[in-house]
Amino acid sequence: MATFPRGCSPAVRLCQKLNRLKTLDDDMMATSLKRCLSTLDLTLLGVGGMVGSGLYVLTGTVAKDMVGPAVIISFIFAGFASLLAAFCYAEFGARIPKTGSAYMFTYVSVGEIWAFLIGWNVILENMIGGAAVARAWSGYLDSIFNHSIQNFTETHIMQWNVPFLAHYPDLLAAGILIVASFFISFGVKVSSYLNHIFSVISMAVIIFILVFGFMLAEPANWSAKEGGFAPFGLSGILAGSATCFYAFVGFDVIASSSEEAKNPQKAVPIATAISLGLAAAAYILVSTVLTLMVPWHSLDPNSALADAFFRRGYSWAGIIVAIGSICAMNTVNPVTKVPVNAILVFGILMSTMALIFDLEALVQFLSIGTLLAYTFVAASVIVLRFQPDRISSKGTASTSPNPNSETSPAPTESQTIREDSGELKQYESFSDKLQLVERQVSSEKRGPGHLKAYWEPYLGKLLGDCEPGEVVAFCVLTLIVSSVSLCIVLEFGTNQLQLPIWSFSMLLVIFILAYVLSLTLIWLHEPQSKSKTFQVPLVPLTPAASILINVFLMMKLSYLTWIRFTVWIAVGLFVYFGYGIWHSKEGKRELQPEDMAARYVVLPSGSLVETVQPVQPEGQMDTSAHDFSSPTAEENAGKR
Repeated sequence: MATFPRGCSPAVRLCQKLNRLKTLDDDMMATSLKRCLSTLDLTLLGVGGMVGSGLYVLTGTVAKDMVGPAVIISFIFAGFASLLAAFCYAEFGARIPKTGSAYMFTYVSVGEIWAFLIGWNVILENMIGGAAVARAWSGYLDSIFNHSIQNFTETHIMQWNVPFLAHYPDLLAAGILIVASFFISFGVKVSSYLNHIFSVISMAVIIFILVFGFMLAEPANWSAKEGGFAPFGLSGILAGSATCFYAFVGFDVIASSSEEAKNPQKAVPIATAISLGLAAAAYILVSTVLTLMVPWHSLDPNSALADAFFRRGYSWAGIIVAIGSICAMNTVNPVTKVPVNAILVFGILMSTMALIFDLEALVQFLSIGTLLAYTFVAASVIVLRFQPDRISSKGTASTSPNPNSETSPAPTESQTIREDSGELKQYESFSDKLQLVERQVSSEKRGPGHLKAYWEPYLGKLLGDCEPGEVVAFCVLTLIVSSVSLCIVLEFGTNQLQLPIWSFSMLLVIFILAYVLSLTLIWLHEPQSKSKTFQVPLVPLTPAASILINVFLMMKLSYLTWIRFTVWIAVGLFVYFGYGIWHSKEGKRELQPEDMAARYVVLPSGSLVETVQPVQPEGQMDTSAHDFSSPTAEENAGKR
């Protein structure tokens, strides 16, 4: 990232603060965590994160309210879009095996303000995920008692008819979250043995649903008499795909756990691909069974699978499915030491969301934040792939297979070269010299972020003065803007905006050209050399396609979801500019002397303390290192 002199304007300094990048250690494998997770562990972790409440609840909600039996296609499209995003996550997880997921990836490549917004959305994603699970848990538990809890609440307590709220307050879901929050705040350790039992029961119930469900399948439920296979058309399928993203949001837990993987360079990509494929297969098969068992318009969105067996007269099977769904939504991680205040605060917030919002609103709210995170990660892949090697902490450039970052000097007036025959020949004429220069230009390799040597004679005057990677960063921004503009025109141009045909066509051409031109300019620059870790294929095409699909699916979400999302982002910006920008660790690091380095010390209590130590020249014994952290941290670190 470019630095600015101290005398620059406040606006420039503000931009520098907003776009400062995260500093990482030279040794990416260095970590205070134990690297103990294998490829199988990461795969099971990803499957567990994706196959849960979404399988039991999301299928019925999307099928009844948005898509019909074509929910199968919605899951396929959402799975494909998630696969493109998973490629990007896998590259980052293998290349930067650190915790933090999308937040860390964006912080390393794009900048602080964008990383903060992603982290702010991750908070929302976790809260909504908990609220959605509680709402789904409540629905299936209620189905066991023939919906008596819902009927009692609507009849004797209250119900409301507000567009952006649920039909009735789900007191059971709110109570579940409050109890769970107090449970966790007291440091109750949930047995991993119990977790394994829940997981086994959940998998057994899924197999039971598929086998017994296909036995009860009736193809007539897809017939025109029941509304057909796709009663809501292509628009409904795409809108359903945007909501179905909730089903695949769990795969990023693999990248988040890369710091604990034994071999993240290989394990992360393999585990991501396998877990995503297994989850997509599970969702597609269960959706097929569900819509073949009963007509899609008769589904109960809150407990679709259990209710389907009840409707077919198999109450015992419905109870088995309800129990399996509760087990699937109860698998949690062991907890020993927890931040009590944070758990209680966010537990109350989650219970409030579960109380007043229905499951569809929660899922859409979660989907829009997830799609935004996917978009930023895809953009970060392009920026990082064409970013020049940054200077390491010792002041030397980081090693690279192809360290050449400058062009070779121009040949002299009299240049000697060796022909293929082995003879030395002297070229002095202008035409011979031009031929020589063209040969050198076509064969040389420039550094990442530079214009490719072949295009230097054509675009060198226009782009030659830009810093390496600067043109690519600008093109990525143009790519995102053109994608948003193109999707707005496609989705709202003929209906809400009521654009005439000539205006609609002209805008489409302009934004498509901007999108293609941005891709072309990025391709004209040198990428980083191939590394031993996994890399996204066909960059920048694959991440650019991911950006376009993610943005288009965001446009298919409801306007109420956008309103809620805008309010949440506004609150986040207020928090960042009121507190975050002034207390940034990277900002404090910039104020440290150049001969100081930040290190991390793990205390016996398990907390992480950042210390500052002077960097000793190579070959000199480190006898004068001094810890500038608090005395307590120094004493505890010494006891370790």
